[in-house]
Amino acid sequence: MKKSEDSESHTISVLVDNEPGVLARVIGLFSGRGYNIDSLTVTETEHEAHLSRITVVTAATPMVIEQIKAQLARLVPVHSVIDLTVSGPSIERELALIKVGGKGERRVETLRLADAFRARVIDATTESFVFEITGRTNKIDQFISLMEPLGLVEVARTGVAAITRGPGGLTPE
Repeated sequence: MKKSEDSESHTISVLVDNEPGVLARVIGLFSGRGYNIDSLTVTETEHEAHLSRITVVTAATPMVIEQIKAQLARLVPVHSVIDLTVSGPSIERELALIKVGGKGERRVETLRLADAFRARVIDATTESFVFEITGRTNKIDQFISLMEPLGLVEVARTGVAAITRGPGGLTPE
C-alpha cells in the first residue's frame, strides 16, 4: 500500500498465543492486503501462559488502521489488540548497533557525536567502533545520518518495543 498524504504512523501491540504459525498469520494479514510494516518485534512475554507480544509499526490512513485492528482481533490466536498511538500515553524505544569505521580526526568526531547522543562504545578497534544506542526511532535515524559521512559501515536494529504508561497493561481479553 502506498503512503498517502493522510497516512499516519501507528504502533499496534498484539497479545497472541506463543505457538508455531501465529506470526506468519499476523504477517499474512498485512502482506495479503498490501499493508506495509515499518517495524516488527516479537517475543514471549508471559512464559507460564504461553503468550507473546507482537509490536507492529505501520503507516496508513485512520480508516485502514481501524480495519487492520479489527482484522487482527478476529484472528483466532489473538487475545487483544491495542493501538498505542491513540490509547493514551505510551513509551516507545528501539535499540541499534552501529558500526563506524575511520581513522584520525574522523574518530574524534565520531566519538564526540556518539557522546552527544548517549551512544555507548561496545567494541573498538584501531579502525572502527561499534556503538549501542537506544531511544525513539527518530533519534536513531538522526544518529545514523550523522555517522554516514564519518564512515558508517553497518547497522542492526531491533525494531520498536512499546508499552503503555501507567498502571494498566495489555492483558488477554
